[in-house]
Amino acid sequence: MKKRASKGTLTHLDRGGRARMVDVGDKPETVRTARVRGRIRMKKAALEAIRLHSVAKGDVLSVARIAGIMAAKRTAELVPLCHPLMLEDVQVDLVVDPALPGIRVESAVRTTGRTGVEMEAVVAATMALVTVYDMTKSLDREMEIGDISLVEKTGGRSGMYPAH
Repeated sequence: MKKRASKGTLTHLDRGGRARMVDVGDKPETVRTARVRGRIRMKKAALEAIRLHSVAKGDVLSVARIAGIMAAKRTAELVPLCHPLMLEDVQVDLVVDPALPGIRVESAVRTTGRTGVEMEAVVAATMALVTVYDMTKSLDREMEIGDISLVEKTGGRSGMYPAH
């Protein structure tokens, strides 16, 4: 039987200190979820162009939503030590926030498996925001992507985050 890493131990390092993929073969399959939020700040004129669907490259929010979903499905190709996962659901919601001014994103990912989907949710939210930037950079080169953070996760040995 494999020895489990104790809390605070870096599980992606072998005994020699080399990076490795964690062996999750002995873990039970459970439903795993993760929600991540983030935002992109921009000039009011750029935000108004998004809201009015007048950006030359097309419907920014629809394209960003699809980009986020596609990115979640490819996380293991982007993050070297992530396990490829069969995702059951990926949701990416983008909302215009005039008070920011900018766009807020929330991604939610679900699977049944032996490892969590936090990275898939982070990648989904991040790539949705990067796509907003790409599609509107001609209107505002000073946009700022930030505040990307895990809001909630469920499943697995560590249980819920935040603890309820």
